[in-house]
Amino acid sequence: MKIIASTLNAKYIHTNLAIRYLKAYAAPDFDVELAEYTIKDPTLNIVTDLYNKKPDVIGFSCYIWNIEETIKVIEILRKIMPDVKIVLGGPEVSYDVIHWLKRLPEIDFIVIGEGEETFKQLLHELKGNMEMENVLGIGYMREGKPVINPVRTKIDLREMPSPFRFKEDIPHLSKRVIYIETSRGCPFSCQFCLSSIEVGVRYFNREKIKEDIRYLLDNGAKTIKFVDRTFNISRSYAMEMFQFLIDERRPGTVFQFEITGDIMRPEVIDFLNKEAPEGLFRFEIGVQSTNDLTNELVKRRQNFEKLTRTVRMVKEGGKILQHLDLIAGLPEEDYDSFRKTFNDVFTLEPEELQLGFLKMLRGTGLRISAKHFGYTYMDYSPYEILGNNVIDFEDIIRIKQVEDVLEKYWNDHRMDRTVKFLTTKSFETPFDFFQEFGTYWEEQNWSRIGHQLEDLFTRLKQFLSEKSIEHSDLAEGLMKYDYLINRRYKPRKAWWGDIVERKIRSKLYEAIIEEAHLMRQLNLNERELYKHTQIEIFPFCIQTYQQEGKIMPQSSYALIHYEPTDGSPTIYPLDSINIQKKTGS
Repeated sequence: MKIIASTLNAKYIHTNLAIRYLKAYAAPDFDVELAEYTIKDPTLNIVTDLYNKKPDVIGFSCYIWNIEETIKVIEILRKIMPDVKIVLGGPEVSYDVIHWLKRLPEIDFIVIGEGEETFKQLLHELKGNMEMENVLGIGYMREGKPVINPVRTKIDLREMPSPFRFKEDIPHLSKRVIYIETSRGCPFSCQFCLSSIEVGVRYFNREKIKEDIRYLLDNGAKTIKFVDRTFNISRSYAMEMFQFLIDERRPGTVFQFEITGDIMRPEVIDFLNKEAPEGLFRFEIGVQSTNDLTNELVKRRQNFEKLTRTVRMVKEGGKILQHLDLIAGLPEEDYDSFRKTFNDVFTLEPEELQLGFLKMLRGTGLRISAKHFGYTYMDYSPYEILGNNVIDFEDIIRIKQVEDVLEKYWNDHRMDRTVKFLTTKSFETPFDFFQEFGTYWEEQNWSRIGHQLEDLFTRLKQFLSEKSIEHSDLAEGLMKYDYLINRRYKPRKAWWGDIVERKIRSKLYEAIIEEAHLMRQLNLNERELYKHTQIEIFPFCIQTYQQEGKIMPQSSYALIHYEPTDGSPTIYPLDSINIQKKTGS
């Protein structure tokens, strides 16, 4: 039999771990070929490629992000390949199996839950006697009625073969995110998460995992993401793995983990702050909500005080990037409560703050009890909520406006200094800044058109001006500072209005040339000075800001030097030069 294990990834840089486990587990009895695409690929292109492979069996790994696009592929495949056996598996089809069997008459089988052993046994029956009642953990139609065979016992993960030793993957390891799991299951019972359904945590063979990581690093892997639901559930295990990764690291490698923040021990963070190289590790921490009643209703145990301690200790260490998650629309979390949740978490200043919206995943406890909380939600993937008994669609639209500008103005780190100033000095809370600006953004229809980097600055400048925002002049000065300090090259055109007059600029350059110590510091001759620097005026004292981090309202000039070698700019305050004497101002 010609067997294909396929999936549609969200992005090209992603890889699918599940189909690689299927391939590894099926060997040597069956040679499974991998075929990965993306949800952005034209449907007919995917179908054509699969058709040209002439398979007897095609298995699709299905998730909330790819199910609808996968269905389009399946519907066409069935029309042009009436005899091919189509098998679905993955978290999206492992629940409500009867629904999928009835909705998709084009498919032959659904593999339920953990699929490695089930898929292999299914292949044996397809090749042999076709006695499907013997295959545990599958669903299928027989004589027009759905049949669901009993689910098999869990696999002993310690005996699982490696999913990483395929020669065809080696050329792609350095270009893509490589996913790895050291455990399956989750110790928690959050009712919005599929991981709550599987009881207990099972671990893979620790030494085999280490061998796989060495293999991946030796073959050029750069970004390795651990998909364990709670990587740090065992303190001793986490410490052992952190030390191993520190010892085995290669230049440019990044390891990402899903961390439960409130159970992270201070001694572990102290160890990482001391031993981990900067940028080697990245933590993803799900906060979701700081509303105690909400967390209780979704059976989420969380100590926000301890979580705050973890985030702040990690941030103070300066070694590890942190990505924190929020979910809008959880039970009894109304608009005002979510505003508080957002502010509680934004105050921690994570490098990334992702604002997501509750999705009613099939099989979760929250979907089962949706009527109790008055939920309405999309019938099709991604099953995002439209409202509940305390939050309506209008509130959701407003929060989506917050999400839009949060991504552009915080997570992209174009103007961190500006945003910190606005969220603390010009608006009552951080949420209020993002909400007011997000609403304004939508009113201008900017969400329907593209934007260049400069557009982000000019649009914020327009918002500050039109809305008469307090301290807008100082904010605009910080915008200019952010723009200049983050550029690699000297800008050709300025988006700001307070351009230094040519006469004043000339006199300032004359003064700079006369300042011997500054010229030595710059290490430039007069010709290079004009070529690689520019002079700008700011509405606050640059020297005080750089030395103390304080905004002192006072016009001041600065020299921005763009290094010819790496383009990293340096901003020099010109306070030491007698400006009044040189400029006559």
